[in-house]
Amino acid sequence: MATPLDRRGSAPAPGNDADARLQNELAGLKGEYERLRDAKVRAEQDLSHLQNQLAELEAKAVAEYGTADPAELTRLLEEKRAANARLVAEYREHVAAVKGELEAVERNFGGNG
Repeated sequence: MATPLDRRGSAPAPGNDADARLQNELAGLKGEYERLRDAKVRAEQDLSHLQNQLAELEAKAVAEYGTADPAELTRLLEEKRAANARLVAEYREHVAAVKGELEAVERNFGGNG
């Protein structure tokens, strides 16, 4: 049985298939490395952008509310919500009183007319 020839016309060296597999694996690993490196660069850029955004928002919170602490901001928000609920209740009572006075005026006016 004749030995097959390679592209150069000579008999292939032993282990050529193993070399080709290693070359293919190396090419795949290089491609994967490039993808991972690109993903790392994007992640670092995203992290930098988010850190800048966080710093801006913290500065804004300190300027507007005197703190950037999430727990303190939550407490302030709950205080504002409670104050708003009280104001709405007071306004509701005021509107009911005005409505009652208006109905009394209409009854008195209607009774005299």
